[in-house]
Amino acid sequence: MHPPKKEHPEEKSGLHPRNKHRARYDFPALIASSPELKPFVQVNAYGDASVDFFNPQAVKALNKALLKHYYGITHWDIPANYLCPPIPGRADYLHHIADLLGDQNTVGTERNIPRGAQVKCLDIGVGANCIYPILGTKEYGWSFVGADIDPVAIKSANNIIQANPSLKGKITCRLQPNAADIFRGIIQPGEQFDLTLCNPPFHASAAEAKAGSLRKVRNLKGQRVAKATLNFGGQHNELWTAGGEAAFLTNLVRQSQEFAQSCFWFSTLVSKSENLKNVYKALEQVNALEVKTLPMHQGNKASRLLAWTFFTPAQKADWVQRRWAKK
Repeated sequence: MHPPKKEHPEEKSGLHPRNKHRARYDFPALIASSPELKPFVQVNAYGDASVDFFNPQAVKALNKALLKHYYGITHWDIPANYLCPPIPGRADYLHHIADLLGDQNTVGTERNIPRGAQVKCLDIGVGANCIYPILGTKEYGWSFVGADIDPVAIKSANNIIQANPSLKGKITCRLQPNAADIFRGIIQPGEQFDLTLCNPPFHASAAEAKAGSLRKVRNLKGQRVAKATLNFGGQHNELWTAGGEAAFLTNLVRQSQEFAQSCFWFSTLVSKSENLKNVYKALEQVNALEVKTLPMHQGNKASRLLAWTFFTPAQKADWVQRRWAKK
């Protein structure tokens, strides 16, 4: 006898309207696309088909199925214990930032999102999963440079690109030789990007990351637990950094000033709202001319997308005409 069935909304209304993952997971369709998901799908205590989101193998199998079913990615894998990203949330970032680009390219009152390989994006911390370049290439046809300080992550991302013909020639991965640098050593002389993206590490230490994982499991399960598996995985540089998210974001903003004319819009996720105050102060100090903060919601989790530019209105208009106008 199942407990009373939970009422679920037909759509996850917090997600962006173009997000393919607003509806509840269609497990029969996902299994048809990726049969290896089947062993992980079971009926839960409420009589719903689901996977155990506390099982890293189940989360990975679900990601493989989502990428194959919705984006045509036939081969996707990551090394053990590397970050396995929640795809609906990652897709949301792409769609919100696409709207921001579209707002610079209005035709009358209509937002016109620039599409195609001439839109060049830089993913800071591409990771072993290569998720943002995959989604951006598939949804908008953009081209990507993915940067990372971890050679294993770069190798894994390159393996994904090589295994999927539809990604070849659209994504380039570059190893950051100096962990203290973010843009220097990656952006080449004369190179220009329409957009940078970043999903920063938000813990200050391994202990803090572990405590955060324990809190998440307690909140989801509604009970005390002594040990938590990182169900989405994650390496040191993916989950924590000296000074945590606050220090990383401040450093990101300060280093962006050196490349102010190399990129139209810089952007990053900000997980902790209390970090915004210091980031806004840093943006003032580097003379960012426009700053946008876009709220994002996935389930019970709230985050925000922060974007800034050093371009004047005239420079923006010239950029759009020069790079996005239909030839």
